[in-house]
Amino acid sequence: MTELFYSSTKTYYIPAENGGGLLVDTGYAGTLHAFFGAIKSAGISIKDIGFLLATHYHPDHCGLAGELQTLGVTLIIADVQLPFIHFSDRIFERDGLPFSPVNRASASVISLSGSRGLLKSIGIEGELLHTPSHSEDSVSLLLDNGDCFVGDLEPAEYIPAYGGSVPLGADWHSIMSRHPRRIFYAHANEKVL
Repeated sequence: MTELFYSSTKTYYIPAENGGGLLVDTGYAGTLHAFFGAIKSAGISIKDIGFLLATHYHPDHCGLAGELQTLGVTLIIADVQLPFIHFSDRIFERDGLPFSPVNRASASVISLSGSRGLLKSIGIEGELLHTPSHSEDSVSLLLDNGDCFVGDLEPAEYIPAYGGSVPLGADWHSIMSRHPRRIFYAHANEKVL
């Protein structure tokens, strides 16, 4: 796994056994040049990236999704995310940023229960979990090796500060029941469990 940090959001590249690795999240729209600089510095080519997963469709997590699709990267969309894939379009338009809208027709739309099969087909062992306490479209990627990518999910230590938030607690219960070893956040440092 390689961490790419070229905007305010950490992007992660996970190589796949079958080639065509998986990118988790992208920066804000307008950061494509910086993205190419980051992958070049990491020794990754755009040809090494076969798939992209946005943990959710807030502007700082999906800004390059449409552009990467036009470059041949397959966007994986969990069915729970479908109503939200164009959430950020109006923000990018308002801010006058260059972006390409997500193309649902060229994406791979999957159910959460089908995520393990799709990931296995590209050479990655793991699954997607619906973790909606941050936003209704948030998903987390939990790999069988114990690596867990949670996007903007608040850390479990924050549950008491939220007054025992049932949604946040339920998200972490779901994650912890799968015994992760490392948690990767989009805006915080990695946590080793």
